[in-house]
Amino acid sequence: MSFPVNPRLDRLHPYPFERLRELTAGITPNPDLAPISLGIGEPRHAAPALIAEAINSSMKSLAGYPATAGTPALREAIAGWIARRYGLTLDPATQVLPVNGSREALFAIAQTVIDSSRPSATVVCPNPFYQIYEGAALLAGAEVAYANSDPTRNFAVDWRQIDEATWARTQLLYVCSPGNPSGAVMPLSEWQALFELSDRHGFVIASDECYSEIYFRDEAPLGGLEAAAKLGRHDFRNLIAFTSLSKRSNVPGLRSGFVAGDAALLKKFLLYRTYHGSAMSPIVQAASIAAWGDEAHVVENRARYRHKFAEVTPLLADVLDVALPDAGFYLWAAVPGGNDVRFAQALLAQYNLAVLPGSLLAREANGCNPGAGRIRLALVADEAECLEAARRIVSFTKSLP
Repeated sequence: MSFPVNPRLDRLHPYPFERLRELTAGITPNPDLAPISLGIGEPRHAAPALIAEAINSSMKSLAGYPATAGTPALREAIAGWIARRYGLTLDPATQVLPVNGSREALFAIAQTVIDSSRPSATVVCPNPFYQIYEGAALLAGAEVAYANSDPTRNFAVDWRQIDEATWARTQLLYVCSPGNPSGAVMPLSEWQALFELSDRHGFVIASDECYSEIYFRDEAPLGGLEAAAKLGRHDFRNLIAFTSLSKRSNVPGLRSGFVAGDAALLKKFLLYRTYHGSAMSPIVQAASIAAWGDEAHVVENRARYRHKFAEVTPLLADVLDVALPDAGFYLWAAVPGGNDVRFAQALLAQYNLAVLPGSLLAREANGCNPGAGRIRLALVADEAECLEAARRIVSFTKSLP
């Protein structure tokens, strides 16, 4: 018996990890080596003890239904972190909203702001990109326009590839800074250009900032709200920033983050989320308050990544075209021969090491796939395992003809 299904589901592409499983299904990895995966960006450093303590002490809170807007205490904790991190004063009641991880919120914002009844409704996103951007756009009834990264500019996105006619149809722009997979951070001049385009065409900017607290320079990455304030846009019009505890505090399983920015947009977003059933568990809220209120564990976590990258990057740079990123926990490396899929397949077979081919993170656009010929390496395990992975990559690469 047939049954009705949303036809937009047929437009979705397989997730990169599903495609990788298909591409490696017939491969038997070297059994003499323990398996290592640098494929998935899942933080594996230990979560701070203060989060477990907050969870254990808040079990009684499960007796009541949580509000979608979260508790005033949580919104105030988030606003307090924003003030300390960016020097901004936001109204916790109207400009901050907790979410169940940035992933679900990045998806939901498209369902909130896209008007698919308008001709050729368009969402613009970087390329390569986080798969959620594309899926959210397609399920909201929009078309997707891709702006490729520029290898001559540290793989920053070249927004100039989007023509004026496309910008005129655009209703939502996804930006990711620090970027996934390159780690590139957008400068103030780039934000200014995007704000001017938003003012001219009226589209919303969704700023994905989940990697903002893992960085390698002396100066912390510029955030979207911070950029807006520097440019005199204190109402944050048509701008929402998305941030998560997953990377900052090593708790991807907690599913906790927030959105902040334009109060009028957040009012509509809250309405959508109230019907969608997106209230955060009271236990997660208690744990989140503890996490946003503490910076010591974040500083320690960042130091671990800095030391790890300082050890691993020079090893790989001897055999691959790779450099220390601005931020994030990925290395974005070019492979010899330019075939990223074949490189990943052979590396898995010979050295039992999984990496993610860059072409699976991108789409063919403007005459090329900007992820082709590169691999993404997630240095999320402990230093010893990442160093062992680097040594395997060096040995494998040196063995290539």
